[in-house]
Amino acid sequence: MAALVALSGPALAQDAKPIENKPPVELLNASYDIARELFAAINPVFIQEWKAKTGQDVTIKQSHAGSSAQARAILEGLQADVVTFNQVTDVQILHDRGDLVAADWQQRLPNNASPFYSFPAFLVRTGNPKGIKDWSDLAREGVQPIFPNPKTSGNARYTYLAAYAALLEKHNGDVEKVNADVKRIFANVPVFDTGGRGATTTFVERGLGDVLITFESEVNGVRREYGDKGFEVVVPPVSILAEFPVSVVDKVATAKGTTDTATGYLEFLYSEKGQDILADFFYRVHNPTVVEHHKDQFPDVRLLKVEDVFGSWKKVSEEHFASGKILDTLFARN
Repeated sequence: MAALVALSGPALAQDAKPIENKPPVELLNASYDIARELFAAINPVFIQEWKAKTGQDVTIKQSHAGSSAQARAILEGLQADVVTFNQVTDVQILHDRGDLVAADWQQRLPNNASPFYSFPAFLVRTGNPKGIKDWSDLAREGVQPIFPNPKTSGNARYTYLAAYAALLEKHNGDVEKVNADVKRIFANVPVFDTGGRGATTTFVERGLGDVLITFESEVNGVRREYGDKGFEVVVPPVSILAEFPVSVVDKVATAKGTTDTATGYLEFLYSEKGQDILADFFYRVHNPTVVEHHKDQFPDVRLLKVEDVFGSWKKVSEEHFASGKILDTLFARN
């Protein structure tokens, strides 16, 4: 768990009144694996803004791991005040199995409590020697994709869902052909890390694989940070919408007396200032002003919704992600 200091936020806490002599507060944000740098940038800005609006000092600590692993840790006692995950089911399980978040958590904030979004995209080596352009290319013999273990990583589950959805279109709904291709994709992966950042390290630092599959935000961040190593971003023509759901962990925040501050922290992500930081990290956002300002950095892509392809998150969880179901069958190494 890494401790981070925080600063400023925008007009979310607009109605917050200055607080006289209110003691300092500490928040723990449990987040997904590759969000370290993002929240290192966001937290200082929020703290400064919250202090200016309310007079209260805030310290924010971060915990990062695969989104699904984080959900399990909270169910087992990790005292997170807020979650900023990359998969709806990882927040929902906190209600379903622990009553830690309210049943209406997706209605409490705009855009289904998802202040930003992305989708799985590709990072290839300079010149794209394997000619990787679409999801079906990952199933070809001789192509080594790199992405984390879908049993522990929400990032990897989106990769799985994007590949499955795109292949359903390619094969006109022939599930047997889709399953065969997805099984080949899994077989082509030389190593499965537990989270997205580990997969990035495997591809970038260890030099394994031909293509890294992770969120568009991450592939652009890697390209920007490691430009001298020679990488290219490939945005497939179709991918799956990856929402980034957030919630106060109500039971924890109520017990600690941090609900107001935790709510303000999440609301900050919707402000123009927060949205601009998100866009700087190549996340796609909803604020029209910020969208217009950053439009040149985001190529067109057709995004499918989990609900439209698979019925619902509940259905995909039961049919694909539950123990012994489709993912387990295809993921098993013979």
